[in-house]
Amino acid sequence: MRAIITGGAGFLGRKLAQAILERGALAGPDDASAPVSELVLFDNAPPDDLGGRAETVVGDIGDAAAVRDLVGGEAASIFHLAAIVSAGAEEDFDLGYRVNLDGTRHLLEACRGLAAPPRLIFASSIAVYGGDLPDTIEDDTPPLPQTSYGIQKLVGEQLIHDYTRKGYIDGRALRLPTIMVRPAPNRAASTWASSIIREPLHGRDYDCPVEPQVAMACLSPRRTVDAFIAVHDLPGDRLGLKRTLLLSGLRATAADMADAVARNAGNRRTGAIRWTPDPATMRIVGGWPGEARGARAEALGIGPDGSIDEIVRGFIADDLAEGGSAGGGTGR
Repeated sequence: MRAIITGGAGFLGRKLAQAILERGALAGPDDASAPVSELVLFDNAPPDDLGGRAETVVGDIGDAAAVRDLVGGEAASIFHLAAIVSAGAEEDFDLGYRVNLDGTRHLLEACRGLAAPPRLIFASSIAVYGGDLPDTIEDDTPPLPQTSYGIQKLVGEQLIHDYTRKGYIDGRALRLPTIMVRPAPNRAASTWASSIIREPLHGRDYDCPVEPQVAMACLSPRRTVDAFIAVHDLPGDRLGLKRTLLLSGLRATAADMADAVARNAGNRRTGAIRWTPDPATMRIVGGWPGEARGARAEALGIGPDGSIDEIVRGFIADDLAEGGSAGGGTGR
């Protein structure tokens, strides 16, 4: 089986690659477990070395020819994570559409030329929601994106549905909450939710740009990677016609995150958290939902983290090296 991860150099792509390599197998077209004989990581920069266990392809997801070459004549599984994050897509309108929409279409068209339809897992986002939202979004909350990034993700979901309906792919899309803790800041509007945990645990002071009561729907990288693989391995008839799943994200305020750092820091010298709300950041995040409850995903065995403490402990175990340096990341 040949598997591909677009956005494979991002922090989530690397974690997904490591998990697939550890498992060594994914569900094949007949739903039976099949060995992964080739894992390809595609990005516009090379990923960290994975010990030669994965092939690296450097290229541009917005280049149709490069994507056709990537997919080639055979690909059983594709995890499509490549994207320009929210702030970047908003600031550079053309680049956002070229990567987030055109790149997705290029990938789907390349799959259309394959002899057998691959399983394709698309990383969508709760950025597809907007407007006058309830504090908790659920499966039946209507999408109404208020950013170009959210529009691009919502259109990508619909393309996944249509190409699946036509039999060109066996597609599945996951609406992701805020993934944290990321090992480095990025340009996503939600980057503070990782920084408020990461920076103090590295012994650095942090000026938090939101007020303590601001809440975020949170999901750990561990649970996200597990969800990608679980949804990939599900038989298509378990999903039916609706191929988009909202993943549950637990509610945590900025104050909850700060308290979790204090509870789980152990004997580390932690940096101070200073509350310095930024009006521009508050305008963006103030309308976001504080919790995501995906009952359909949970019924399929794909659930949220148990607590913000669990998320913080997972970051300490997985990413906080002794002496602590942080790697790169991608984001929402």
